[in-house]
Amino acid sequence: MVARLVIAAPSSGAGKTTVATGLMAAFAGRGLAVSPHKVGPDYIDPGYHALATGRPGRNLDAYMCGTELVAPLFAHGARGCDLAVVEGVMGLYDGAAGQGELASTAQVAKLLRAPVVLVVDASSQSRSVAALVHGFASWDPEVRLGGVILNKVATDRHEALLREALEESGVPVLGVLRRAPAVATPSRHLGLVPVAERQAQAVEAVAAQAEQVRQGCDLEALLALARSAPPLRAEPWSAEGAVTTTGPTAAGGRPVVAVAGGAAFTFSYAEHAELLAAAGAEVVTFDPLRDEALPEGTGGLVIGGGFPEVYGEALSANEPLRKAVAGLAASGAPVAAECAGLLYLARTLDGRPMCGVLDADARMTERLTLGYRDAVAVGDSVLAAAGTRMRGHEFHRTVIEPGAGEQAAWGLRQPERRLEGFVRGGVHASYVHTHWAGAPEAAFRFVARCAGGQAA
Repeated sequence: MVARLVIAAPSSGAGKTTVATGLMAAFAGRGLAVSPHKVGPDYIDPGYHALATGRPGRNLDAYMCGTELVAPLFAHGARGCDLAVVEGVMGLYDGAAGQGELASTAQVAKLLRAPVVLVVDASSQSRSVAALVHGFASWDPEVRLGGVILNKVATDRHEALLREALEESGVPVLGVLRRAPAVATPSRHLGLVPVAERQAQAVEAVAAQAEQVRQGCDLEALLALARSAPPLRAEPWSAEGAVTTTGPTAAGGRPVVAVAGGAAFTFSYAEHAELLAAAGAEVVTFDPLRDEALPEGTGGLVIGGGFPEVYGEALSANEPLRKAVAGLAASGAPVAAECAGLLYLARTLDGRPMCGVLDADARMTERLTLGYRDAVAVGDSVLAAAGTRMRGHEFHRTVIEPGAGEQAAWGLRQPERRLEGFVRGGVHASYVHTHWAGAPEAAFRFVARCAGGQAA
C-alpha cells in the first residue's frame, strides 16, 4: 500500500496548504509519484496540489460520500503512486457542526490508518507550544501524531526555545519554516485565488513552497514516517463499478455532456467527469469566457461552481453562448448547475444579463453562507427521483431571489428547514454542491436522460 501522511493543524491559518503543497512538490521533484488529497469539500487547494504533483487533486469527504468510501476513494487516487499527502481541513479535530468527529481530519486519518504531521503557527509562542502539541497528541489515542512542523518561526533563538520546549513532549520536530512572503497565495472572499486565474504566479508560488520545505523540513524523516503507515485493506473505488452502464445509455449511444470550465468555473470533483464517462457520456469541457458556442452535439450540460461574480462582465458579454445555453435548456435537454452554475443560469447577476434560464436575479452580498447540508429531492429531476436524500455543501457570498422555484430542487433539513433551488423541465439548479461518488445514481440518471432514455 502507498506510503501516506496527513498534514493537519490546530486551526485554520496555520499554514497547512503551504506545507502540504510544498511537500507534494518537493517529493515530486525527487522523482516520486505523489498522490494529492484534501479533506473536506474544498475545491481550490486541490488545484495547487495538482500543480505540485501533475496528478488530479482529489477530495476525501466523509460527510458527503460516507465514511465507507474514504479509503476506497483514497486508494483510487493513489493507485500506482509512491507517496500520498493528505491536507486536512480546519483544525485537526474539527468536523461537521454538531456531529462529533464526522468529516474531521482526525476521522479521515483514522480511516486511512495514516500518521499525522501537525503544522503549528509558532509566531506568538515559545514554551507553550509543548502544551499545545501535548494536548493534540493525547486527545484521541487512535490518532497517531507522528511529528510537528513549526511554521512562521522568527529567529534562530526562537527556534531553539521551541525545540527545547518540545523535547519532553515525545513528538519529534520534523521541520522548521521561517516567515516567507514568496510562498504566500492571495485570498479573496471565498479563500485562495484558484490556480486557473493566476497560472504563472501559482507556478512560482508552488516552486517557492517546495524550496522552503526542502530547506526547512527533514524529508527523509517525513518519508520514513509515511512509509511506517500499516497496510490499508481497501479496494480502490472505480467509476465503472459505481454506475450501471447497461440499458438506456447504451441504447442511445454516447451523448455529449458539455462541462463548463475555464477561470470562471473551477469548482469540480475529478470523480464527476469519471462517473459521467462511465455512465456512457462523452465528456467535453468548454470555457464560457471564451467559447461562443456549446460543443458540437451537446446533449446535456453541467455547470459547476466557481466565480462568475468575478467574471460577470465577460460572461455577460458572451451573448452567443448565453443564448446557446438558454436554447439548450428550452429544448428540455438535461442541465445540472451548482452554485456558480445557478448564478449563470439566472436572469441577471449584479445587474448584468446572464442566460435567463431561471426567473431569478442574483447579487453579491457581504454575508457568507457556509456549511454541510442534508437535502431531500422535492420532486423528480434529471439528477434524482422525488424523495432521494443527498448530502451536500454550501459556500457562497451571493443570494438569488427568489431562493426557490415553483418546484424547488431540494428541501434542506439542516441547519434549518427550507426549500432551495430550481427544477424546471430538464434543468436542476441549486446552491448545494454535491459529490457524485456518494450518489453515483445521479450521474447515471443524468446521462440516461441525455441519451433520451429513462434512468432505472
